[in-house]
Amino acid sequence: MATATATELKPVAELDSERSFEIVNGQLEEKEMPGARHSGVCGRLTHLLRDFVVKYDLGEIYPEGSFQIGDNERIPDVAFVSAERIPPEGEPETKWPMPPDLAIEIISPNDFYEKVYAKAMEYLAAGVKQVWVVSPENQVVTIYRSATNIIAFPPDSELTSEDLLPGFRCSLNEIFFRRTPVR
Repeated sequence: MATATATELKPVAELDSERSFEIVNGQLEEKEMPGARHSGVCGRLTHLLRDFVVKYDLGEIYPEGSFQIGDNERIPDVAFVSAERIPPEGEPETKWPMPPDLAIEIISPNDFYEKVYAKAMEYLAAGVKQVWVVSPENQVVTIYRSATNIIAFPPDSELTSEDLLPGFRCSLNEIFFRRTPVR
């Protein structure tokens, strides 16, 4: 793929609507198209989180929303913006000019640990309060609050985030749903 600097690019929203692009270090970077498992996990997390934040009027959930993360424009798989940070005029027409409170990245089969970890640290450095790294392969969710404040939720456990989403609880089995074939 050819690269161009961010100043030479059309706004990300005007690019090919079949693909997602991030601007990283001034370069256009195509996001990998998610597979079925990735999409399922993303959809279930979006649904569970949205039901919770709407019920308690905590803010809004944004699947595949674009956010300004330092000098980069990133598209977390799922993001949460608290109600007090949503401007009175509402959501911006294009990207959010700020980082979300929560950024969730779902690991795809072709992702490298170092790249996912670096993205998590980039989010935190930009002011994201929590980064959830979700591993469908291992059925684990890891919450990063900082480079040293990390907690992993193993398979069959219950995911919680009392400091950011007080009262939110869900079984990892709800996120990593696997249907048993009907015979």
